[in-house]
Amino acid sequence: MSSNISNPNRGTTAAPYGGALSATRLIGDPVVNRKGEKLGKIEDLVIHPQGFCIEYAVLSFGGFLGMGDKRFAVPLEAMQLSPEERKFILDVDKERLKNAPGFEKDKWPDTSDRAFGTAVYGFYGCSYTPHTH
Repeated sequence: MSSNISNPNRGTTAAPYGGALSATRLIGDPVVNRKGEKLGKIEDLVIHPQGFCIEYAVLSFGGFLGMGDKRFAVPLEAMQLSPEERKFILDVDKERLKNAPGFEKDKWPDTSDRAFGTAVYGFYGCSYTPHTH
C-alpha cells in the first residue's frame, strides 16, 4: 500500500513542517533509528503515476563524497515523522539496514516490478498493494 502524508502512524505534522509537506522540504531530511543512530537522509520520493501517491522514499546510506552510496526504497509508513527535530525515525537496526533491498544511485530498479515492491514493503513489515491508489 502506498503512503500519503496524513498516515496516522507517522506522527504529527506540527511545526517546523506545518500542514501539507512539499517534497523539497522533506528531501535532505535525516533518517535515524530509535537509538538515534544516523541511517542516512531522504534523497528522493517516488510517486506512482496513476494515483499520484508516494510509493516510497529513497534513503541514501553510506559512501564518502557521494561515492559508493547505496540507496534504499523505504515505505513512508515504515517511518515516523519527528517534526520538532525535522527528521524521520526508521525502526530498523543499522546492521539490518545493510541487508535491506537496495540499489546503486545510478542503477535504479524497475519500480513497476511487483517482486521489488513486495520485497521492499515486506522487509519493513508493511503491506504492499500495487496500483490500488
